Amino acid sequence: MKVLVACEWSGTIRDAFIRHGYDAYSCDLLPSVSNYGPHYQCDVRELLTMPWDLMIAHPECRYLANSGVRWLQGNPDRLEKMITAAKFFKLLLNSNVPKVCVENPVMHKYAIHFIGRKQDQTIQPYEFGHPESKRTCLWLRGLPDLKPTNILHRDGPWDNQTPSGQNKLGPSKDRAKIRGKTYQGIADAMAEQWGEHQ
Repeated sequence: MKVLVACEWSGTIRDAFIRHGYDAYSCDLLPSVSNYGPHYQCDVRELLTMPWDLMIAHPECRYLANSGVRWLQGNPDRLEKMITAAKFFKLLLNSNVPKVCVENPVMHKYAIHFIGRKQDQTIQPYEFGHPESKRTCLWLRGLPDLKPTNILHRDGPWDNQTPSGQNKLGPSKDRAKIRGKTYQGIADAMAEQWGEHQ
């Protein structure tokens, strides 16, 4: 099984699939911080004609996420960037790869309109062994829903995203990069469950 993890600099999901015996590669405009597995530093569109069995993609959410919808009002430049981001998202979702998961935070209604459909599933880190709440949406094609592997329970509300302060990071060039890193429990679940569906 040949796996492409698109828009991933960390290697978290790629390495999880490799540990489970799959031929997995990551791709991002940034170099990979993990030397464990192979990484293409390029635009993922250059790789979509290759024969992949599964692609898990993490396109940039800045212009698609519901948290940024207020910046669209009266901002034609931002609107144009949102349309471009939605087209890229849709390109990944509708690629020729037989099995696809595209991940993003909760989207605003304008992005959903351009993409053409809502997510298939919403997951939380606390369903996969991490004591945080960070709602993540999955658009799936040819794949089953990801099943929780280690649901944690707590009295009272969950910490907002991470107790380590990931959600409180100030503006910096690495802010989006740090906030976008996949939780290990989610990566392991993808490799364990979707690797079985060859």
